[in-house]
Amino acid sequence: RAFDLVDAIDDEGIVNVPTKMQLHQNYPNPFNPQTTIGFNLPVAGQVSLTVYNTIGQKIVTLVDQQMKAGEHSVIWNASSVSSGIYFYKIQMDNRVQVRKMVLLK
Repeated sequence: RAFDLVDAIDDEGIVNVPTKMQLHQNYPNPFNPQTTIGFNLPVAGQVSLTVYNTIGQKIVTLVDQQMKAGEHSVIWNASSVSSGIYFYKIQMDNRVQVRKMVLLK
C-alpha cells in the first residue's frame, strides 16, 4: 500500500474543524522514501489529492473520496518513483491548492 490516511482527534475525542481549506507543506521535505501531506477541510465533501511530476503527468492519486471536515494527513511512500521535484494538488468543490516537494534518493 502506497499511502495511509490519518485523522487528527484531540485528547477528548473532538475533531478540531478548521475555518478554511489548507494544504500544508509535506514533511520531511526533501524526503526518502516517504513523506506526510497534511490538509485541513472546513466542511465535509468530495476530496482529491494527486501527485504530479514537473511536466504535469499524474503519478498517483492519494485521495479520491468523501471526507469529513477536520485535520487530515496522508503518508505517501514514493519508493517506486525516481528522485526529483513533484507537485501535489488538493481539490474540493471549486477550491484548489498546489505545493511542491522534493524526493532525494
